Formats: sequence, C-alpha cells, structure tokens
Amino acid sequence: MARNKTLILEKLAQATDLLNEYNIDCWLTFVRETSMAPDPILDFIYGGDMTWQSAFLLHKSGEHTAIIGHYDAPDVEELGGYSTVIGYHEGIGEHLRETLAKYDPKTIGLNFSEGDVAADGLSFGMYLTLKNHLDGTPFGERFVSAEKAAAALRGRKSPTEIALVQQAVNTTEMIFDKIEAFAKPGMTQKEIAAYVHGIIDDLGHDYSWPKPYNPIVTCGPNSAVGHASPGDVVLEKGHTLHIDLGVRQEEYSSDIQRMWYVLDDGETEAPPEVQRAFLTVAGAIQAGKDNLIPGKKGWEVDEVAREFVVDNGYPEYMHAFGHLVGRVAHDGGIVLGPRWERYKGICDLPVEVGNIFALELHVIVPDRGMMSVEENALVTENGVQFLSTPQTELRYIRP
Repeated sequence: MARNKTLILEKLAQATDLLNEYNIDCWLTFVRETSMAPDPILDFIYGGDMTWQSAFLLHKSGEHTAIIGHYDAPDVEELGGYSTVIGYHEGIGEHLRETLAKYDPKTIGLNFSEGDVAADGLSFGMYLTLKNHLDGTPFGERFVSAEKAAAALRGRKSPTEIALVQQAVNTTEMIFDKIEAFAKPGMTQKEIAAYVHGIIDDLGHDYSWPKPYNPIVTCGPNSAVGHASPGDVVLEKGHTLHIDLGVRQEEYSSDIQRMWYVLDDGETEAPPEVQRAFLTVAGAIQAGKDNLIPGKKGWEVDEVAREFVVDNGYPEYMHAFGHLVGRVAHDGGIVLGPRWERYKGICDLPVEVGNIFALELHVIVPDRGMMSVEENALVTENGVQFLSTPQTELRYIRP
C-alpha cells in the first residue's frame, strides 16, 4: 500500500523534538538492501525500501538531509520531509562527509541498542562501513546510541497512529464476535483458525505476527500454552476457549485476547472455579491499568498486576504484564515486566503519554484450560483509555 505521508511528517517533526530532548545533535539512520535487512526506524522517517547505501540524517534544527542512490531521489523529494535530498551515482562517502562537516554535530545518534530490538537496526557490517567512510574525520568518534530517541519515536504515538491502532482494534473485535457465532464443540483448533484466516484474507488485511500461529487458539487443558500453531485439539464441552488475535491494518496492529467457556449439558453458566479464574485475570488487568501512570517504571506496573494474581491464590505468570503495540504487536521500547534478566533495562523505562500497551496475563484452571485476557490501552494526560472494549464477563459457546 502507499505510504502515509501525513504520518511520516508527524514522526519527522516528533524526531526533531526528541533530538533536542535527548541532547543528540544529529540522528543517522544508515541502511542498504532494506528488503533483506530492514532498520525498524526507516518506516517512521521514510516509509519505503532502499537498495544502495543510504543515509538519513535528522538534525536537531529540523533541517534534515537524505543521501540516497539517484534512482530513489525523486521519491524522497516527493515526501517533502527532507530539506536536502542528495542522489549520488558512484558512492555515498564524499557526500556523507560533506554533510556531516556542514552540520558539525558533537553527538551522532546511531541505531544500536543492547536491550531494545526496535532500536538496534544498524548491523555490525554497516557500522564498520560507516567507520570506513568517516576515516580521517572526527565524526567516527562522536557516535552515541539513539535508543532513547528511537523508543520514544515508536512509543509516543501521534494522532494518526492512535487512529490507525484503533481501526485495527475495531476490526479485531468484529472478528471475535464472528468467532463466537461460529465456534462449536467438536471443532479443532485448526478449523477455528482457518475460519479466522478466511475473514482476514477476505478483508485484505495482514497479521500482527506470522499467520501460522495467528490466531493462537487454546482449547481446554490439552493445548500448548504460548506461541503455538493451532493443532488438532478438539473444543469440548466444559472446557475454556482462548483466542489471541492480532490484525495489521494500514500498517498498524492490534493484539487482543478473549475468553469463552463451552457450556456443558445442563449448564447455564461456568462453574465457580472458572468464574473465579476469569475474575482474577480481569481484576489484575484493571489493577495494572489503574497504575499505568506516566513516569512509573515498567516493573512497577507489572508488580501490581502480578501481586493481584498471587494474592488470589494463583502462581505468578512467567512473562511480562504488558508491551507496546504499534506497527507490530511487540513494538519495542518499554516492557511492563519484572526485573528479570531478560527484561533488563527495558522494564526500567518510564511509562509515557502516547504509549499504547497490550495488557495481558493468564492463569490455568485445572481440567478446564487456560484463562487469559488481553486489552489494548492508550496512556493519555488524563488517564488511561481502553482502545479495546474490556472483557468484564466470561463469554459463552453454546452447543
């Protein structure tokens, strides 16, 4: 699909503000063959692929320069976000050195990070190439990580981004309603997933994570728990049905989970142990949401939800409570997770206005199945706004 120029111009203006906020004079995104090795930042500042070595230099003054192969120059010029567009023929090196000499930045932000994959787009080979281009200049000694600016650029959603995520959420909720009318005891996970694939494919949308395990369909106690492809497990009466679905629509994603109970013969509602598990999960999400306050660190929000689950007599869940949602389901930046090794650094980042989180956790109901809910929520200056319609009651599959 065509790139959204309004969105890219919003993000370029935001990037200028972030450079001043984080005291980075110039932010350099250096790429090549991006269809094979994309840099996650490129979608925000250009919205297309590059083949030759290409340098996108964002300056804190708002004067931005793109140095790209001459065949790509007209497309970058048409975008209108770059003050200077240089289309080279034989090589990028001389143009890059001249541009940096003109800016004379004391700090040059590069896309590398130990903790945030979405801020780690510069390969080691391209780093060495960049150092070679700048050999004999002072600029190769002025590199700093742009990870904080990158995380904020992705995490602080612009008005256009918020509207696009909301659109994907609305589509996802519509599909959940269709699933409820379709699913019946005796169906397999694969049959339910194939039905969902048919809807999404007919709509012409994409998937927030790879299609083979999107949606994740968990039927009863015999299903794998986690990122597993739908299999041959059969939906049975007296069991739970859990579906984790993410739709990608116009380049932005949703990530939502919903729960059903399959009524057994003679039942009009779920047994007490199933109801209790649902209320614990929904209550923990609400407790975490109430503590999703700008400035709080990710682990502090996770701790509230985690304690709610444990205090209600269930084992703690062995994953993070929340992650950012945007161009993909797991959008990099802050994680609402415990201070475990695997979340080092990113769980210490602060919640910010404009963040859109997927809030999720689960418990297991013995002999019944998994109980897990996931909501998408926007952090605003006036509190947290759910973009999804929160599931506050268990839904039912009727024979």
